[in-house]
Amino acid sequence: MAKGFRQKIRLKNTENSGFGSNASGRFINKDGLPNVQRRGVNVFNRLSWYHTMLNLSTFRFLSYLVIAYILINIVFAMIYYLIGVEHLTGIDKSDPLNEFIDVFFFSSQTFTTVGYGRIAPVGFTASLVATFEAFLGLLTFAIATGLFYGRFSRPRAYLRFSDIAVVAPFQEGTALMFRLAPYKNNALTDADVILSTAIEVVEDGVAKNNFYRLETHLSKINTLALNWTVVHKIDENSPFYGFSEDDFKNINIEMIVQIRAFDEVFSNTVVQRSSYVSREIIYGAKFTPMYYPAKEHLTTVLDLDKINEYQKADLPVREEEQI
Repeated sequence: MAKGFRQKIRLKNTENSGFGSNASGRFINKDGLPNVQRRGVNVFNRLSWYHTMLNLSTFRFLSYLVIAYILINIVFAMIYYLIGVEHLTGIDKSDPLNEFIDVFFFSSQTFTTVGYGRIAPVGFTASLVATFEAFLGLLTFAIATGLFYGRFSRPRAYLRFSDIAVVAPFQEGTALMFRLAPYKNNALTDADVILSTAIEVVEDGVAKNNFYRLETHLSKINTLALNWTVVHKIDENSPFYGFSEDDFKNINIEMIVQIRAFDEVFSNTVVQRSSYVSREIIYGAKFTPMYYPAKEHLTTVLDLDKINEYQKADLPVREEEQI
């Protein structure tokens, strides 16, 4: 371990990581968002609700819309019920449950401005509430339409990263590798990778993070159609030079990944990020192939279920370790 620390301290510490040396925990979450808690401002100023809704999964986004729609109609149904069902024509007054159900559906028809006509408000108060609800419904559906369009039209890379990185044999030495692959039918070209790492060191009894730029064996590819295994060779110019399996397990390491590519359909550059920490790095392993020719040999099959598959591999022993 000592040799590894001497080597990485000798290397130049980069200052353009965007994270301070005293930051703690994971820097980039697996979804690519910074792992940062902001304080000192209230929740309405701390969060961009537009960005939050765009970044939600499809299931959660639709669930929130449905829940909000039901809750809004329940609230207005209670308001109409408190005003009195006698101020609404066409209500089934056989029992309170049927009354509330009719009021709820009247609210939904007013909110969506459908207005079938069987139930109608009578009197100033009920008409005023119905007018406000119809106006609120127009605004709400305009916002929902904008969110749908924003989610549908936003340029995204649609890349899937392997959950693990491996330290594998490479060119008579070793290399730190991970892989990624597009999972939709979008066309990505001119893809490049920016790779950096944070390594926790203890200096004068104080733990701090040093950041280093990692060179890659191949930093740019013309077309990202199949999987791409990003390789960082562990040599004298690597901050991981001299690291043993125990070092990768016991030292706090985070490898930060940024992929940029050009999407031909959107005619725009898309970016996606991820990261790997010490517990996600497997020492002495190599990825197994995840694409193969189809039976008729007329196309290539990219099996995304195999993106995390690996097998154990023997690493070469350096001369200094043999002595």
